[in-house]
Amino acid sequence: MFRLIRYLKGYEKESIIGPLFKLLEACFELVVPLIMAAIIDVGIHNRDTGYILRMGGLLVLMGVLGLSCSITAQYFAAKAAFGFGTALRRDMFQHINRLSYAELDSIGASTLVTRVTGDINQAQSGVNLVLRLFLRSPFIVAGALVLSFVIDARLGLIFLVVTPVMALVIFGIMRITMPIYKLAQKQLDRVLLLTRENLSGVRVIRAFSRQQEELDRFAEANSALRSTQLRVGGISALLNPLTYVLVNLGILVLLQQGAVAVDGGRISQGDLVALVNYMNQILLALVALANLIVSFTKALASGNRINEILDTQPSFTDEKATRSQPVEGAPRVEFRDVSFGYGGSSALSHISFKAWPGQTIGIIGGTGAGKSSLVNLIPRFYEASEGQVLVDGIDVKDQPFHQLRHHIGIVPQRAVLFRGTIRSNLRWRDEQAGDEELWRALRIAQASEFVEQKPHKLDTTITQAGKNLSGGQRQRLTIARALVGNPDIVILDDSASALDYATDARLRHALATELAGCTVFVVSQRAASIKHADLILVLDDGQLAGAGTHSQLLKSCPVYREICLSQLSKEEVEAE
Repeated sequence: MFRLIRYLKGYEKESIIGPLFKLLEACFELVVPLIMAAIIDVGIHNRDTGYILRMGGLLVLMGVLGLSCSITAQYFAAKAAFGFGTALRRDMFQHINRLSYAELDSIGASTLVTRVTGDINQAQSGVNLVLRLFLRSPFIVAGALVLSFVIDARLGLIFLVVTPVMALVIFGIMRITMPIYKLAQKQLDRVLLLTRENLSGVRVIRAFSRQQEELDRFAEANSALRSTQLRVGGISALLNPLTYVLVNLGILVLLQQGAVAVDGGRISQGDLVALVNYMNQILLALVALANLIVSFTKALASGNRINEILDTQPSFTDEKATRSQPVEGAPRVEFRDVSFGYGGSSALSHISFKAWPGQTIGIIGGTGAGKSSLVNLIPRFYEASEGQVLVDGIDVKDQPFHQLRHHIGIVPQRAVLFRGTIRSNLRWRDEQAGDEELWRALRIAQASEFVEQKPHKLDTTITQAGKNLSGGQRQRLTIARALVGNPDIVILDDSASALDYATDARLRHALATELAGCTVFVVSQRAASIKHADLILVLDDGQLAGAGTHSQLLKSCPVYREICLSQLSKEEVEAE
């Protein structure tokens, strides 16, 4: 948490003014018992109504000044805390966007959402409370102790005994609760993960009538979180009663010893009332400090969780990459003995091939064969563990991300659209693209027909995740988005799965005729979709089982022939 203090940069003034005004408020509060003592010892004792009224007016003034200081302090503390939260949230979001796919897969989306929202909010609240109370409460305690010794050193010893005992109780409870708060946050991550899984997979869950199993899983995780929160809440709840008991015991001893001191003439009645007031002030200050510590403990746990993400560095960056010119005559994409795996498990082994400008490369294989892994290495979403991936004759490691990915149009397996209009979604690759270019991309992607039928055409509103479009419409729009800006490489990662065969055939024909000079990678489970590709890569359990044209692979690759025969008739298989 303390490492995050740098996010208060720019709010140094507010971070100083807030606590200072709280100290001023504390000073006014410490003066009040002395005024009350004077009213009792002088005004009431001498029956001086004028003196009582004057001192009463002074009490009102102290109250107004204290209130003004408190409001001012809270304003500046809140301003600094919200500035802290805004800066931290911005940097956290930027840092997450720097992480590679490997780190994002490892951490998990639900955890990242919790850190950006709940944890940062908790840290922000902790900063707000610290700026308002961290100096005020100890100052009240120290001031009350000093003034109690000024009034009477013997009675001040009671304060000197009670205060450390209360501090010991507070810090003991804090030490116990901190690891439990960390456990509760982890369990909250689990609940959020289950919620996200159920919401995203609700159709599958209902299709297989697994609602009860999912309810049981959620109930188990929720009950574990509830038990942890009840346990830590029960321990934290001991703070107030224990501190009240200790302070009230202190007041009882103070009244007993104070009565003896008043009877002996060592102190006045007003002094005894002031001492009781100071004991109550210590009580309130320590209770506030206890609540602050509870909140700060949560903030510390959240701060540590935030630092875990900030400390997670991307496994690879483009900081050492230099902008390079394409090598003349080099293949558009080349794999040289490339191997890759996820977390130690192998996904691709010793893959080598060349793809030239204007070629269509088909990639086929069974589920889990490594098709998506292969194409994800081209834009360097993942880092190859062995070998080289070259684009235009240059190792992808030597190219800045922006330069590399600017020339690649990517259509992922899952069609993702963003809230806005069709025009704003299509312009993701090129913000300056004109309508003519957008319509050309739509025609190639076989999406122009349904877009023209929309009343507002390119200005048609798309809801979050494109929920107001069908699956096929979303896929065609994502294909069109990838084609805007005339990319040199287009990657279609099983992006036509929601299209019928006729639309799929028209799309392949348009890609072949309209994208001259563009290298197209088509990842598909359908043999018909890659049958006419210039080069077909057949993957089997991460291995390159075969590479060649359709007719070549039918003769030389049993895996490919088996896939074709399982999907097409013998006549279709043998037809070229």
